Amino acid sequence: MRRGLRFVPPALLLIAVLELTVFVLVGRGIGFGSAVLLVFVASLLGLVLLRREGMRAWRGFRSAVESRQPPGPQVTDGLVGLLGALLLATPGLVSGVVGLLLLVPPVRRLAQVGVQRAAERRVSSMVAGDLFGPRRVRVRPGAPQPQPEPAPAPQQPITDPGRAIEGEIIEPGRP
Repeated sequence: MRRGLRFVPPALLLIAVLELTVFVLVGRGIGFGSAVLLVFVASLLGLVLLRREGMRAWRGFRSAVESRQPPGPQVTDGLVGLLGALLLATPGLVSGVVGLLLLVPPVRRLAQVGVQRAAERRVSSMVAGDLFGPRRVRVRPGAPQPQPEPAPAPQQPITDPGRAIEGEIIEPGRP
């Protein structure tokens, strides 16, 4: 079993207890019938939004592919929208609030950036470039490096000119 998966059952139990506690507190505050109606309306709204967000994600993906652009931003936006709608459709007040927050544009953009960064960390840089387009690099000014002696001419020609070396760009200090 993977290391992170061992926390899933306790997390699900904690979420269920949290949902039940919030439901009881809201039920005491506004009445049991009103709380049940609130959960029902939120779930119904989530189901409607689930279909809309799914269609929106599919159209965004298709338009990116047809225009030969990297589909990564549309895919991550669609995933965040679908997750928000799915959480809203899930019966529960806490999950409904989190799902509704994921559908608000500023929060959605923040979540999209987080999903994109997590995806870039988990896939190779070549795949990330295909998904999300050219990668951004940070250029840090650094101390001037001593120039190495020129290397002697290679005895054999380079047979793999397409090989890439991953690294960090360091801009030498300016005078």
